[in-house]
Amino acid sequence: MTVGRPRGLVHGLAWTSSVAIVAWLLAHVVPLFGAPVLAILIGLAVSLVRRPSRDAAPGIAFSSTVLLQLAIVLLGTGLALGQVVRIGAKSLPVMLGTLAVALIGAVVLGKLLSVSERLRTLIGVGTGICGASAIAAISGIVRATETEIAYAISTIFVFNLVAVLVFPPIGRLLHLSQHGFGLWAGTAVNDTSSVVAAAYAFGHDAGAQAVVVKLTRTTLIIPIAVGLSLLQARKGGVRTGRLVPLFLIGFVLASALNTAGLIGSRAHRPLSDAALALITVALAGVGLSSDLGRMRRTGVRPLALGALLWVSVASVSLGLQAATGQL
Repeated sequence: MTVGRPRGLVHGLAWTSSVAIVAWLLAHVVPLFGAPVLAILIGLAVSLVRRPSRDAAPGIAFSSTVLLQLAIVLLGTGLALGQVVRIGAKSLPVMLGTLAVALIGAVVLGKLLSVSERLRTLIGVGTGICGASAIAAISGIVRATETEIAYAISTIFVFNLVAVLVFPPIGRLLHLSQHGFGLWAGTAVNDTSSVVAAAYAFGHDAGAQAVVVKLTRTTLIIPIAVGLSLLQARKGGVRTGRLVPLFLIGFVLASALNTAGLIGSRAHRPLSDAALALITVALAGVGLSSDLGRMRRTGVRPLALGALLWVSVASVSLGLQAATGQL
């Protein structure tokens, strides 16, 4: 490790922590959004006015990835393993339905909009499974270029941001239950950070529900990656990378410890508060690292495809929830 890297970590963490503190204070004035959502918005505004210097990048990236993953592991300490399995199994029909809509829609609508095959695959999988993480996991399989990866991630980010802002008000307008909103956010919002932000803005129970649903949904990248690998096999060797995120394993282990009674009930609230604090710092990093210039350069057609898929997935998710009595 170089001398500059620890300094960059501290510098970046100072940025994200400062934004998180402001978001936390503002959340007491505007409780409708909650600190995590405000952290994204404030971070985005700060990056527009004065983008953090390059030496802060390691700390900001650490906040938006490692701290978010640690927060998710901490959330597992408040859930019983049976509860995780039950929520995941119950939400499976909705997850599979929305995934099918995203993948089929990407092919059909992508062709109509003349979006390249690789780019529409990235956007479809990113919308259907887990946003940037899914895009990163399959980019090597479909041999996407750096430009295509940037386009896909930027497109997904636009609708992540919209979802964080509009999902909670829509959920209240539709009188969704905490369970219903958590399932909707977990199946219809893309990146984990945005799922967490939207769901916890609606309520703590919705947030816990959404995290379990989202992590179950994340595991679907495994069969998708295997299928794409088989399709691409004739073109030569394919690197798939890590398909099961370590934080997902950590979440399950934390839940198992809680199930075994190794985490005392008195520790649940402090651990939950710590998780929410880490989530706020992490989402501040997401906002600070956003590149609106890249988003503007994404182009109309990929954005149109992303919009159509996002609306389709959100609508189908609600429809399937209504059909299975989970609103």
